[in-house]
Amino acid sequence: MKSFILLENIVFYAYHGVLPQETRVGNEYVVNLKINLDLFKAAESDSLDDTISYADIFEEVKAEMQIPSKLLENAAYRIIKRLKRKYKQIQSIEIKLSKRNPPMGAQLDYASVVLVD
Repeated sequence: MKSFILLENIVFYAYHGVLPQETRVGNEYVVNLKINLDLFKAAESDSLDDTISYADIFEEVKAEMQIPSKLLENAAYRIIKRLKRKYKQIQSIEIKLSKRNPPMGAQLDYASVVLVD
């Protein structure tokens, strides 16, 4: 059996981008995480010690989102590496990082990247 922690639609205002205006003005970003780890011990024990706190995961993601990157790929990669380095019980992570209304002359809600490790 598999088990996951999902953090969905976490919204950040950050300063990622290739264009100078993106790093000055900033934009809204949305992070979705799917973290694969064994949650059955926590399910049985009802103890936070047997899982990873959602709040702690959020704080790690927030810290990485505050560091400007040119590419969404880089920011997403840094989030994965930070989480896997800190929480050894993580088996895999899927992250979707989306930029709201990117400056590309098109009408769209988001441009996104997905990385799975």
